[in-house]
Amino acid sequence: MPFEIIHFRESEKILKEKRLVKDIKATSEYISDVLYGTIYRRELLRQSLEEMGWRGNGTLNILEGRRYQYKGFKKGVAIEGNFSAYEYILEGLFRLQIGFDKGLVETGILMLTSLRSEKSSLGSSRELAEAEVEILYPTISMPVSIALFDLGPPIISNGAEENTDGTTSIPADDNGAVKETVQS
Repeated sequence: MPFEIIHFRESEKILKEKRLVKDIKATSEYISDVLYGTIYRRELLRQSLEEMGWRGNGTLNILEGRRYQYKGFKKGVAIEGNFSAYEYILEGLFRLQIGFDKGLVETGILMLTSLRSEKSSLGSSRELAEAEVEILYPTISMPVSIALFDLGPPIISNGAEENTDGTTSIPADDNGAVKETVQS
């Protein structure tokens, strides 16, 4: 499955009241399709959310006078996320909680990568997210949904492939130049 959404503290009820359940599913599917296998995800995510109507109303600021912004906002629901590391869960929840405490956000959606180390003894990303949201209560007390995405390994356009050891293999060119391996 390219993504899964986990709801906490009746966030799904709020999304239903705001009639955003289908919109969030469609947005998540679109983001998954657009970002799958890409390297530079930040700008593509921004464009995807804009195309789906999550960036048009100018209410993205988290703190007045600061440049901190949510990735998207619609009908009192903020979207925050980062696909570089699962560990962004703490910062993302904190950013959403600030908006909730200030009365700007009724619920939030935190988008994260589901990719974690295969050596992790902490279970699946879903199990870890469920445990962490519960452990962080009462510091993080807002209703929130976490969307875990499997965006696959980056596909490099020149035919290079990322290896499991973090190196990149670049194929020989048309002149028969030897393949090389570069550290990512």
